[in-house]
Formats: sequence, C-alpha cells, structure tokens
Amino acid sequence: MADDTQAPSEALLRLATAHGVVPDHWGFHGDLRRASADTLRAVLAALGVDAGSPERIDVALAHVDDQPWRRILPPVVVTRQGRQQQVPVHVTDGDPVHVWLELDEEAGGGRRELTQVDAYVEPRAVDGRRVGRATFTLPGDLPLGWHQIHAAGPSANARAVVVVTPDRLELPERLRGGRSWGYMAQLYSVRSRRSWGVGDLADLADIGWLAGREAGADFLLINPLHAAEPVAPMTPSPYLPTTRRFVNPLYIRPEAVPEAAYLTSADRSLVEWAFESVQGLALDAGPIDRDAAWEAKRSALDVLFAQPRSAARQAAYQDFVEEQGPGLGTFALWCALAEKYGPETIPAELGDPASPAVAAERAALADRVEFHTWLQWVADEQLAAAQAAAHAGGMAIGIMHDLAVGVHPAGADVWSLGDVLARGATVGAPPDMYNQQGQNWSQPPWRPDALARAAYAPYRDMLRTVLRHAGAIRIDHVIGLFRLWWIPTGAGADEGAYVRYDHEALVGILALEAHRAGAVVIGEDLGTVEPWVRDYLSERGILGTSVLWFEGDGHGSPLPPEHYRPLVLATVTTHDLPPSAGYLAGEHVAIRERLGLLTEPLAVVRAQADAERDRMLAALRQRGLVGDDPSEREVVEALHRYVMATPAVLVGVSLADAVGERRAQNQPGTDQEYPNWKVPLADSVGQVVLLDDLFTNARLRSLAAVLRS
Repeated sequence: MADDTQAPSEALLRLATAHGVVPDHWGFHGDLRRASADTLRAVLAALGVDAGSPERIDVALAHVDDQPWRRILPPVVVTRQGRQQQVPVHVTDGDPVHVWLELDEEAGGGRRELTQVDAYVEPRAVDGRRVGRATFTLPGDLPLGWHQIHAAGPSANARAVVVVTPDRLELPERLRGGRSWGYMAQLYSVRSRRSWGVGDLADLADIGWLAGREAGADFLLINPLHAAEPVAPMTPSPYLPTTRRFVNPLYIRPEAVPEAAYLTSADRSLVEWAFESVQGLALDAGPIDRDAAWEAKRSALDVLFAQPRSAARQAAYQDFVEEQGPGLGTFALWCALAEKYGPETIPAELGDPASPAVAAERAALADRVEFHTWLQWVADEQLAAAQAAAHAGGMAIGIMHDLAVGVHPAGADVWSLGDVLARGATVGAPPDMYNQQGQNWSQPPWRPDALARAAYAPYRDMLRTVLRHAGAIRIDHVIGLFRLWWIPTGAGADEGAYVRYDHEALVGILALEAHRAGAVVIGEDLGTVEPWVRDYLSERGILGTSVLWFEGDGHGSPLPPEHYRPLVLATVTTHDLPPSAGYLAGEHVAIRERLGLLTEPLAVVRAQADAERDRMLAALRQRGLVGDDPSEREVVEALHRYVMATPAVLVGVSLADAVGERRAQNQPGTDQEYPNWKVPLADSVGQVVLLDDLFTNARLRSLAAVLRS
C-alpha cells in the first residue's frame, strides 16, 4: 500500500465511488496503490462535485441519491438491438403519463407507443414533492439509430435520446476467414518532391494506390489528422489536437484544389512562389518544420479561396456546410479568433461561444470564418479522393484513420464544448515499465456526467467526421472508453486516480457509427488492461492490438505466434517505440538514458533490454526464421514472418521498418527534449526516403515479398 499521510474518509470513498472515481489501483510492480484524500477531492472537483468538507460530502451524497428522481426521463438511454430495456419515468406521485418513441429518420422514421410495466417502486420525497416512478419498456425489435423518447402528462413534458446500437460489429465479408496486411505511416513524415515540406493528402492518395498496387497491401494506417492551431507555433503531436472532429488543413495539397486550374497568371505565380519557399524542405533530413509549411500553404490557400467556384462546386460546398451543422461554424470561428488573438490568449470575455461579444466577433471576422469553413470542405474532398485511390489500387480496406485520446487544453474543443470537458484535471497514465515516472498528456478528459447530459452528441459528431472516408478506425488507448487516469492540475503524473466511463454507451455508439460507415474498428488495448475488457471488446466486434515486443508467455519468453488472439491488429512495433532496427540496437534504452527518464540504474535496464532481444532471437532461431549470424535486415524480416504466423486477422507493418529507419517518432514522457513527431522518413543511414522512391526501395520490396508469401 502506498505511503499516505492523508487517508480518505469512508464518506469520501463512498462519494468518489458514486461518481465513478476509483480510489485504488494496482501499480506496475504489483502493489496496491490508494489515492490520497487530496487527489480524490481534486478529481471530484473536476467533476463538479464539492467535497471540500465533511458537511459538503454529506450534501453531495444526498444529491447523488435524489438526482435521478429530479428528472422526468434519463438524459439518454443507450441499449443494444435485440434487447428489451426498461426506462424509468418520474412524475408527481399518482399522475398519469403517456410515453412514446419517435424513430430515427435514417432508420425509416415512424412512431412507437411504449407500454408501462407493472414494476412498483416506493415513491420518494424530493425537494418538497412526492415523486413516483413509472416504468416503460423499450421493445427489442427497435432498429439501429438515434431515436427520441417522449413523456407527456400533467407533471411530465420531456424528451430524451434513445440510442440503439449493434450487439456486435461484424467484420466485413472480405475479412471473415482471411487475413489482411497493411502499412502504418506517420503521414507528415512521408514526403514527395511535390510536398510542401510535409506529407499531405495528395501524398496519402499516392501511398494508398501504390501500396495496394505495388506491394499488395490492404490498408494504410496513418496518424491522427485532427486539426492543430491555425497559426504558429503549431503543436507537432498529432495526439494533442485542438479538436478531434475536424482536419488539420496543413495536410491539404493546394494544387489539388480544382479552382487552382482557373487562376490568373498573376495568382498562379503567387501560389508557385509560396511553394518555392518550402520546396527544398522535402529533402531536409532535419526535424520537420510544420510552421514554415503552413505559412506557405496558408498564403496559397488564401489565393485559392478568393477564386470563384462554379455553380456545382458552390452547391457541393453548401451541402457540406449544412451536413456538418453548427459545429463546423463554431470551429471555424475559433480558428478566426485564434488567428486574431492567438490560440492561448483569446480574451476571457470571448470565452462563451454563445455570448453577444462572440457574436460581434463572428460578424467582424466573417470572411476568415468562411475561409476556415472552406478549408474543411477542401480537406474533406481530398480525404475522399485518397480513400478512392486506395481502393482503386486494390486495397480491400483502404485508409485506416486514428482517433487520439483527447485534445489540447487551450484548443477549439475546450472553447466550444463547455463543461463536457473537465476543468481542473488532465489525462495521463500511471507509472509503468516503459515510463517509470508516469505520463501526463495535458489533455482535459470528457466528463462522464456532462457527456451523458449531452446525449453523447459531441462524441457521435466526432466519430462521424473521422469515419466519413475511413475503411477502418484505430482508437488510441481504447481503455479510455472504460476508464481514464485523471491527474489533478499541479499534481504529478503518479498522483492521479482512475475515473470510470459508461463503456456500454461509448463502445455501443462507436459500433453504431462504424456500422453505418462500413468501417472496421481496432482498439489499442496495450498496457494495463483488465482481462474482462479485452473479452468485452471482442464480444462487441472491436479488434484488439498485439505488439510483438509486448506479448510474452508469462515465463519471460516471447509468446508463440499460435497463441496470439485472432481478432487483433498484430504488429512488430508501435509509434511509441523506435523502429525495429533501432529497438534491436537498444535505442529505446539509450534515448531514455540521455533524457533522464530512467528510474532504475542504466546497467540494469540495458541488461533487461539485451536479454529481451536475445530471447527474441532465440525464438526466431528455434522456428528456423534466422541463422546463427543474421543481418539486421534478416532479423527485421524474421520478426515480421513471426507475426505473420499468428492467427491475427490484421497485420500492420511500419513504413519505418520497411526502409530500415532507426529513429523513434515519439518518446513518451517528453515534450521539447526530443523532436517528437518531427522525424522525416529516412533509411538506416539517415538519408531521406521520398515517396517518389519508396516503392522501388530494395528493402521495402524485400519485406513486401515476405508479407505476400
């Protein structure tokens, strides 16, 4: 048990549990750790619960008991197709109530009357009123979709959302009984001679087409494309966006905008000059300069935005704006404010998007708001083109998008979503073997209660945008749909507590939206995950993740391939480790030693890494995959043969592994100490590998032959 001089009281523990705050967790050394009273009070405060004194704790506990009785209907009901679900309806005791369901128009529409069941519950005195509970049943034959339940009567006039989700998300026909493999790429790092210093959506289309046609790949997993700041400095991490719903226009290829064909010679010169200012960056082996690339692109896109659109193009643009709804306009407004004031210095009086002051700014910045709205349409068109190109190249799945865990604490989502995101806490991870000081990702978490009150609409809207042009979606840190490690502001990463979420609702809605999009879902379920969570995800049709280096047999040896789970995306490595060539050379130890991230002696950690590598080489030799003195390339290919011997339905191959790159893209637990998310794709000697030469690269073609066989 952790040393804790301020143990929480029993009442505080009950209050924490009532709000989904877990006071205990198991450390990575197997010891039970209990959160301090200060931690629990701070986490509860971030949930909007005042636990500052024993008296306030008692009041908060009473509120927990009374709150459901204050509502006529629950804020949202999430159920599974084929299952009956009972819904409580609260009215003045003795009053009649009429309840019915309006069905989702996408599911065919219509109205269903609901039947009250004989389930007596003792009335309760709440706020000076005697409240009774009537219970109604949602039938099991409801179609999938977002429906509305209505209640009407002398003391009832309410409606709420009912979400009917798939019991299981079935794999597409093409994956049943078969195996698909594909590449994994950090898109910004894969540049062509036509890139503006950063890999973009036109490059994505080319990679997808070439990977399918030349290598036989079925999918291409890329980093999150979520929007970053619209002005410098742009946060390099794709996992710390300003919003997860919209796309970073940095990835737009200006010349691929149709209006570029109709520029005057003077305007075309402006676009060409902008490109020339960053053209040489594609060959630079140093850190990727997003700010220079965006400054050049933004000036070119300003020119293209001013170009008149045809009637058909204008109608398509208006359709997109209408389909995306007010959320798109709000995001574009934040971008315009961020341009004017700076993303982190927007005046406090403009903190409420619904305020008169913000309305005045919207009018004053109308042209810039329109510009940022247009950027999202252009990005959406280029994403659609990339997915079409991947399919045209022969890919069965196409582009696999990645969904980050959270957002920047001073970004668009925090500004626009109100209390749906918590204040006073950020998300991270407790200490583990690879990050022994814990991690703080600086991201405000969803508030489970506020998300339910919003009927999960922000979550749904985010999923729909990411899934628009996706054959699959990877959910980073999928355990976050079950629980997240909340770290109170000002506390260390090891001084947090887990907060539980309604996983039945979050996973169900994910399955519903993926079903509608025809997409496969992969959950990144690495690290400390309760065994039942993996079973639950598998039952719901969500694939898991297996990384070779993290799969052991419980006795210190690599897990035999035949013992891997079948319903997973299996890979040799991940973006949080060095590529395989670097990992075999102990780069993951060297980086942490240089940056002061080790909490154990260097000799001990290095010996552990050497032993891990030796055990893996022994496993490869035992299966005849390498000889006595294999080259680096032979070992990397053998590692992939090992993974291909598993029953995994999907196998992912890092493009960095395919060309022999050694440098890590990201070192968890660092910010400025390492060039995270800025490393361009290069070969084993650090020479940049351009997209133009990628699929003629001898090492890539050799590994592709291994995968096809």
